[in-house]
Amino acid sequence: MGGSMPKQFRLLRTKPVLRWSVDVLLERFDSRDIVVVVAASEMQLAEGLLAGCGLTIVAGGTTRTESVRNGLAALADPPPLKVLVHDAARPGLSVGVVDELIAALENADAAAPAMTTTDALKQLGPDGSLTTLTRESLYRVQTPQAFRFDLIKAAIDRAGEAAVDDLALVEQSGARVVLTPGRPELMKITHEEDFAVVEKLIGSPAPSPALRVGTGFDVHRFEAGNGVVLCGVKVSHSHALQGHSDADVGWHALTDAILGAAALGDIGDHFPPSDPQWRGAASLTFLKYAVMLAAERGYRVVNADITLLCEKPKIAPHREAMRAATAEALGIAVDAVSVKATTTERLGFVGREEGIAAQAAVLLSQ
Repeated sequence: MGGSMPKQFRLLRTKPVLRWSVDVLLERFDSRDIVVVVAASEMQLAEGLLAGCGLTIVAGGTTRTESVRNGLAALADPPPLKVLVHDAARPGLSVGVVDELIAALENADAAAPAMTTTDALKQLGPDGSLTTLTRESLYRVQTPQAFRFDLIKAAIDRAGEAAVDDLALVEQSGARVVLTPGRPELMKITHEEDFAVVEKLIGSPAPSPALRVGTGFDVHRFEAGNGVVLCGVKVSHSHALQGHSDADVGWHALTDAILGAAALGDIGDHFPPSDPQWRGAASLTFLKYAVMLAAERGYRVVNADITLLCEKPKIAPHREAMRAATAEALGIAVDAVSVKATTTERLGFVGREEGIAAQAAVLLSQ
């Protein structure tokens, strides 16, 4: 496929490829029964894309078999009777396909959707010669693949090496496998041109997601001290910032922006300065609470932009650490977070170095 973004996270119409399958599964199952397995390096990205879904995300292995093993382990306490294993690169999933597979397991140990091939098939020999294959008995197997849980777990646990697909491991045990009707729209995205094909196959465009924009602004004056906390990062300085909590002016503005976008009031409504329990509290608590409230209403943070207004301290040496800390707190990728700084040309209280101000903007999406 190429490119810097894995295909499962690229946008297909209005949402990431991964979300197409997840949204269908959420129509059919409780979120607690769904496990998404991703590369360890992509956990944070997946958490951001799936914020508010309530499902489990676990790190996979170096092979498909290892990843499936990790996913099954996350479901094993207590174990279900049946399990579906689906490839996120097949976004054309439907509830109908899922129901057909579950029904097939009533009289079988495993099932998978499959399609016959209509093209002539040729096998290329080592010497370059071609042999025509009989296509009537050949099928193209798709996913989800459905199994009795104890059967697939045992097959995966004893697998010595990576298998072509999970069905191959079960076939070796002599299990009864049946095929259900496949779908053209269940094709696997493999090449760049496949995006355009899948988009046509999955039908009319999905409705545009609801978007919310929020802004926030905050100010804290200086007081005696030896450092400030800005966007989750401690920065050495000749003064501290005065505040009931840790006075992280950047994250206070960001928290207000999220609450504002979700029409949930402001930070003072949820964490009043008159309440002693918030004295000296880390602003991470406020920020994560705002993200949680937005998620409960079906919204996730798409991106955030923070501007710090101060003469000192210098922000540039700490900018990347601030972006990373903010991205982790929001559960989104670092490249979706911007932290900037500016001065007021020595004008006003910022110019007189009496304090620091911050403004923030966020985009929320369903």
